[in-house]
Amino acid sequence: MSTGQRSNGAKRSLTKSKQTKESAHRKEKTVRNREEGLCPASKRCGGCTMIHVPYPVQLEKKQRRVEELLKGVCPDIHKIKGMKEPAHYRNKVHAVFSYQKGKIISGIYEEGTHHVIPVDSCLLENETADAIIRDIRTLLGQFRIKAYDEDSGYGLFRHALIRVGFQSKEVMVVLVLSNPILPSKNHFVKALRTLHPEITTIVLNVNDKRTSMVLGERMITLFGKGYIEDQLCGFTFRISPSSFYQVNTKQTELLYQKALELAELTGKERVIDAYCGTGTIGILASKYAGEVIGVELNQDAVRDAVANAKRNERKGTASNICFYQADAGRFMVQMAECGETADVVILDPPRSGSTEEFIKAVRRLSPTRVVYISCDPETLARDLKIFRAHGYIAKAAYPYDMFPFTEHVETVVLLSQ
Repeated sequence: MSTGQRSNGAKRSLTKSKQTKESAHRKEKTVRNREEGLCPASKRCGGCTMIHVPYPVQLEKKQRRVEELLKGVCPDIHKIKGMKEPAHYRNKVHAVFSYQKGKIISGIYEEGTHHVIPVDSCLLENETADAIIRDIRTLLGQFRIKAYDEDSGYGLFRHALIRVGFQSKEVMVVLVLSNPILPSKNHFVKALRTLHPEITTIVLNVNDKRTSMVLGERMITLFGKGYIEDQLCGFTFRISPSSFYQVNTKQTELLYQKALELAELTGKERVIDAYCGTGTIGILASKYAGEVIGVELNQDAVRDAVANAKRNERKGTASNICFYQADAGRFMVQMAECGETADVVILDPPRSGSTEEFIKAVRRLSPTRVVYISCDPETLARDLKIFRAHGYIAKAAYPYDMFPFTEHVETVVLLSQ
């Protein structure tokens, strides 16, 4: 081969290499632009790690994850249930307030830090809630109210928490302050309601501690009832500032309907709703069961659960349901020691999963069926193995995409003796 031929070949090779690099750069830039177009903060906040992934592919990834984790533990894993319209599903929105270059900003903490990233709108969050937060930020400047500084402990306004009723359209605004004195309180509330007449209640929450917790213990209602109500599966539920309530109402209805279907209630069963929160699943179950016992450690949630049951009495509930404030595992151990039994146990534990103490208590009560609602497939797989060691076998798993654009997946599992 001549020197000229080698030279031409090298040039073609270099040109091809350059084109490949340019193509890869363009592809990377396209992906980056698409991510930033959907949300400029997506890479820093860590809240929507799958924002750049097409929704059908997100569902495939979540399906594979559940199948891999539950392999050998559950023999029947159904296809994940996704959403037709996956954007703006969060009915609860939280924003932290701070300063950047001398101006008040609102947004979220950068992943793993307490550095605030400015956010005006989010693909996951309710759009009305985002608009209210933007206007609160503007009003703080107009009323000369200082944002709180975590390092110095100086300043007043710490957080805003917005909750929106999916069906009722009621809107709660929680203003989290470092002390209970809001300057020009009445004028501030009036100005906010003028901008957003859809707001049905405004609550001032006092958080005067240097803590990562958003809400403090003291609540002061500035306008409205101090809570909102929303409908779920035909029942009405009260939602207070600190109440647990599923953030994706559409998917929650489908998930709970499946849980009740798996419970196979005939009107005679005694059901335990463990980790019951504000009593949603227990109240739904009470329509089809003989008796329902709800157990929850959070006092505020139990108070809401009792109120929710009374509110739904006319729909055939409350007369056969009661709630107890207690650790679910210990409560069930005490029931077993008193010779009590249960036909069905429904549990919806936190992301950390259940405990072996709880699972042993289930075995002692000897229910025919256990319905496990999980928000973390990893802790679910761990707990299903413990259940198996204590005589309960997973029969079927049904994944639900409660949190599009994130890696989280909710799963409801049927276990039986």
